[in-house]
Amino acid sequence: MTVSTSSATPTPVRIDFVSDVSCPWCVVGLKSLEQALDKLQDTVQADIHFQPFELNANMPPEGEDVGEHIARKYGSTPEQMAQSREAIRARGEQLGFTFAMDKRGRIYNTFDAHRLLHWAALEGRQKELKMALFDAYFTQGQDPSSHEVLLAVAGKVGLDTAKAADVLASGAYADEVRAQEQFYQQNGINSVPAVIINERHLISGGQPPEVFEQALRQIIAGA
Repeated sequence: MTVSTSSATPTPVRIDFVSDVSCPWCVVGLKSLEQALDKLQDTVQADIHFQPFELNANMPPEGEDVGEHIARKYGSTPEQMAQSREAIRARGEQLGFTFAMDKRGRIYNTFDAHRLLHWAALEGRQKELKMALFDAYFTQGQDPSSHEVLLAVAGKVGLDTAKAADVLASGAYADEVRAQEQFYQQNGINSVPAVIINERHLISGGQPPEVFEQALRQIIAGA
C-alpha cells in the first residue's frame, strides 16, 4: 500500500516592514512577526523587506536626551514615561529581547543606518543587520548614528566592513532611502511599525504574535 506524503506548498508572501532603528515598538513588532511566521512556516513563505522611516529626521548629530525628547514631543510626564518604559521592557522580555532602558540615554539621527540597511539588502544581510542594530541601540546603548558603531555592527553580521565604510563615507543610497521614505509617507504611513502584506494589507503597531498569525492566515486564505 502506498501512503501519500505530499503536502501543500507554502504560500509566498511579501512583507514590507516600515520602521526605524530607534523605535522600540518596531522591535516588539518584528519579534512578534517572527514568532507568528515560525508557527506558519509550513504555510507561509515570507519575503521580508525592511523599509526606512525616520522618527526624527531633523535630529542633530549630537542627538537629544531621551527624557527631554519624549517630554517635548509627546508631552509625557515622568510617571507616564516610566510606565511606558516598563511596558516596553516587559513586552521585549516576553519575546526574547532585552531592552536595557538604563543604557539608552539619547535619541539619535538614523539616516546613515538606513543607508547601510539599504546596502545590506543588496548583500543579502538586511535582516541580520536590522536585528543587530536594534541590539546595539536598545540592549547595548550604542549610538546608531556613529559610523564606528555602524561598521562594528556590519562586521558582526558578516558584511564587508571596507565596503560598508565606503557606503557611509560616500553618502551612497541617500536618494534611494529618501525616495522610499517619501513613498510610504505619501501613502499614509505616519507612524511605525507599519507592516504591509502583499503591498495591500496594513498591520500597524507592535501587535502580539497572535494578531500577525491571524492576519496572515486570513490573507493567504483569500489569496
